[in-house]
Amino acid sequence: MRTEPLARSRAQAAAGDATAVAHPNIALIKYWGKSDERLVLPRTDSLSMTLDIFPTTTRVRLDPHAGEDSVTLGGRPATGEAARRITAFLDLVRERSGRGERAVVDSENTVPTGAGLASSASGFAALALAAAAAYGLEGDARALSRLARRGSGSASRSVFGGFVLWHAGQASADEEQADSSSYAEPVAAPGVDPALVIAVVNAGPKAVSSREAMRRTVDTSPLYEPWAASSRADLVEMRAALGRGDLAAVGEIAERNALGMHATMLAARPAVRYMAPASLTVLDAVLQLRQEGVAAYVTMDAGPNVKVLCPRAQAQRVARAVAEAAPDSAVHIAAPGPGARLTDGDGR
Repeated sequence: MRTEPLARSRAQAAAGDATAVAHPNIALIKYWGKSDERLVLPRTDSLSMTLDIFPTTTRVRLDPHAGEDSVTLGGRPATGEAARRITAFLDLVRERSGRGERAVVDSENTVPTGAGLASSASGFAALALAAAAAYGLEGDARALSRLARRGSGSASRSVFGGFVLWHAGQASADEEQADSSSYAEPVAAPGVDPALVIAVVNAGPKAVSSREAMRRTVDTSPLYEPWAASSRADLVEMRAALGRGDLAAVGEIAERNALGMHATMLAARPAVRYMAPASLTVLDAVLQLRQEGVAAYVTMDAGPNVKVLCPRAQAQRVARAVAEAAPDSAVHIAAPGPGARLTDGDGR
């Protein structure tokens, strides 16, 4: 079990000032739907790949003279729901650390926010690590993963690098037991050398938030429970495929899992539709690549942007095909990236 993140946090806690960097992750077996909204317990396990691009850098500095938290996102004061979620998360850290100082939070995101590109995963993983360090909250990497989960479920996975499994845990009347049951941990994938080609077809915020879409899907979609059952089976198959280094099988499972999730949303009442015309164009281009012998497979989160899993050696070819299919899109190539880490403020 890795213990470095919070072990390093203790060395910085006395200063009450810490900076952390975390990267987004893309789920290959999806997280969609909660069994406990307050504790952020998912209904099913999920499995993701942390990226080596789009980092979030967050500084948390304690201010004993402040009467309230001060939060800046991308150089602008946070307002509305974003500010509320961060303050609520800091309240949780204060409760667990036994300290009451307010904090000055400054966060810089390099991934479009609210566009289905896991900005909340990197954002809350970085905030969890920086806040834990600043407030002197002790624990190991599993504890950090559980803490990050309370800000954003997928943030539990961005604590770790590479392929990561998030255990759904079990809702229970015993809150402490329920909370401790849901955490992420790394998954070995020997012999797998993947890339994710990311087509940003629309970087704008979504019309329907992930939280609202989840609730609506779970509550009203007749396809949700069958998809959740199939997702549990998909996870078993994907772990076996990763263990034997079979990237094509990983991609095939990821594609059916993602498209199934979007089908549950389309069947919600009213329907939630994130796919745009350009999304479908990219999906068609990937299908053509497969017919040409390229092991490329799509996955999509709650948004119109498409990610294509493929061998790293074929990433440039896939990126060219995607760019030709959706010429107005921004195309990025990502490889497996690192877990959350403390820095000196300059990224080191």
